[in-house]
Order: sequence, then C-alpha cells, then structure tokens
Amino acid sequence: MINIIKNNFYTGKKSEVFNADFISQIRDFHCQIDGYQPTPLVSLPVLAKRLGVKSILVKDESHRFGLKAYKGLGGSYALGQLLAEHLDIDIAQIDLKTVSERLDEPLVFTTATAGNHGTGVAWAAQKMGQKAVVYMPMGSPVASVERIRKLGAECIVTDVNYDDTVRLASKTAEENGWILVQDTAWDGYDKIPTWISQGYMTMPDEALEQAEDMNEGKITHVMLQAGVGSMAGGVLGYLVDKLGVDSFKTIIAEPGAADCIYRSGNSIDGVMVNVSGQLDTIMAGLACGEPNPVTWPVLRDNSSYFASVEDGVSAIGMRVLGNPLLGDTAITSGESGAITFGLLYKLCSDTSNQELRDDLGLNQDSTVLIFNTEGDTNPSRYRDIVWEAKY
Repeated sequence: MINIIKNNFYTGKKSEVFNADFISQIRDFHCQIDGYQPTPLVSLPVLAKRLGVKSILVKDESHRFGLKAYKGLGGSYALGQLLAEHLDIDIAQIDLKTVSERLDEPLVFTTATAGNHGTGVAWAAQKMGQKAVVYMPMGSPVASVERIRKLGAECIVTDVNYDDTVRLASKTAEENGWILVQDTAWDGYDKIPTWISQGYMTMPDEALEQAEDMNEGKITHVMLQAGVGSMAGGVLGYLVDKLGVDSFKTIIAEPGAADCIYRSGNSIDGVMVNVSGQLDTIMAGLACGEPNPVTWPVLRDNSSYFASVEDGVSAIGMRVLGNPLLGDTAITSGESGAITFGLLYKLCSDTSNQELRDDLGLNQDSTVLIFNTEGDTNPSRYRDIVWEAKY
C-alpha cells in the first residue's frame, strides 16, 4: 500500500544551517579521510524509458568508505567538529592521522543506532583514535552488532525500541562523562545533530557535480527516505539552496510502521507527531518514531509530498535494482536504501497509481534523483528478500 499526501505547509523558506555556504569546509574535511572518493551516480536509461520518465539517477552510497552506507559522512564530520572544539582549534586544522596525539587520553563517544549511524560513529572514532560505545534497540540484527564491534566499538543491545534506546544512551553518556553523538535533537541538544546532518551534504554536492558531467538534464524530482529526517533535511536544505526552491519536487518516503514525518506533514498545524510502539519494519534504519526537530522545519517548509509505504515496496526496489534490465547497471540496495526506488517503480509501473503519478508530475520530461543510502548491510536478510522473495 502507498499513501502520499501533498505538503500543505510548503513555504520554500531556505535553511540557515543546511545550505551551500558550508559545503567547502565539509568537503575539505571528508577529502582528507583515507579512502574518500565520490560514490557513483548511476543512470538507469533502459528502466527510465520503460517507466516513462526521462532519466533515473541513483546516488549509490553502498560504496561509501567500505561501510556500505552513507552514515560515515555525518558521524565523521560531527566527531571532527567535537575534537576541534575540545582542542580549541578550527576543524580545518584537524588531521585525522595525528589528532589523537594531541589528547592526553582518547575521548569516549556514544550513540544509539538502528545500525548504520552507529557503524559510522564507530568507524569515525576508530579513524581518529578515539573510543565508541554504541547502543542498539531490541531485535537488532546480529550482523549489525558484529559489524560495529569489528570497528573496535563496544555494542550493547537494549530491550527497548529505538527512541527509548536514544534516551538510554543519553542518560548513560551523562552519567559517565561521555560525549553523545546522536543524529536527532531535543531541547538543549541540537548542535551535534546539526553537524551530523551537515556532513550528509557531501552526498548531494557530489551528485550535482556528477549529474552535470553526465549531461542528464535538469533534475525535476528528488526522492528521499526518512527515519528521524536527519539525512533528508540536510540533503534537501542543500538542494533547495543550490538549485532553487521551486525548480524541483521532493517526495519524502517512510515505512508505514514508523511514518512520523508523514504524520507530521498530515497534522493540522505542521507540528511534529511521534509514533510509538515496536515500529516493526524491515527498514531498520528508518524505524524511528520521533522526527528530528533540527531538520523537521526544512522538510516542512520545502518538501512537496510525504509518502508512507508498506515493507513490500522496499523489497520490490531491492529486487529491481539488483536485477536490472539489459543495458542498465546492477545496484545492491538494502531495505532502507531501496524504499524510494521501490516507490518510484510502483508509481510508474502500476496503472492503478496513474492519478498519483499525474499529481506528482512524473512524465517523459522527468529526471529523478534517488539516494541508495545503504547496500547489503545485512547480507542474509538481503538474500532472503532478493533470492527468496520474502516480503
């Protein structure tokens, strides 16, 4: 099932913190990391023709830093800013290879995660010679836990859902004098989540450079997935500033079991709406019930539509990306990475969605930009879905 609503709170107001003014500093920081290179922007021309759109461009974050996900961008930039602040220097003076030598002892960073964010923080801490303690909600895949532990971090699985795990991590950090690096905000805690979302702006900056080189034409549609909305807000804020507020349409997509952004966009007054309970979805990275107050204003002011979809939509996206039409490139996409592509595929291939497609303006003149935010971070789950047709 697909539910899409028009954003009635759209104002086109630009963000003061998520815009192109920060990108030189962010890109310079990321460029010094060993193994940094822009992830591929993949065009799928054969599928685009079949679905009746001009072009489909997929920014493939499954290649980022060997982590199979984009999260290292936000985690590393936030840790860089925190170390610079601790040492009372500018982030431009942070050398990842030597920064640990400037400290009497390593700092301890902690976070709560559904998987990829914790991996990014653990990886960044390891790169910078620091320590990390990562908390994960109940039911977290063993593969995700082991991936974090292999990066040298302590990983603790709780017996509560994601949002309660965030609260536990915050409490533990305060008790132990650790530094909480969380990708969502609350009253009195917004600086670090802002840095994390700013770090994600490297993705669209790379994508626009690549799209220009590929001569794929003007981007008319951007599709972004949301958990708390940290990535979506950072990316959208940058694109609005860079491309112009009215030059493209944006669709924010979430799993139906954790559609806090969708519900907030469907509220009476645009106030954030929380979703409670188990948040049971295959899209573990998007299983978040409380919007990020730092990025919600960007989504509220600049998104065109909000979408809430069932798990099967993501599963279809995974299968189509991994098994392309002859002439297109195969892309490995995990459950949270494929939701927007699955949504595009369903909108354009299922005739029952024609009215929705018309409302969205998806036609032969459309160039659609999608972000595959993760690869097969859980290989056994990936095979269950792509090989065994689960969900």
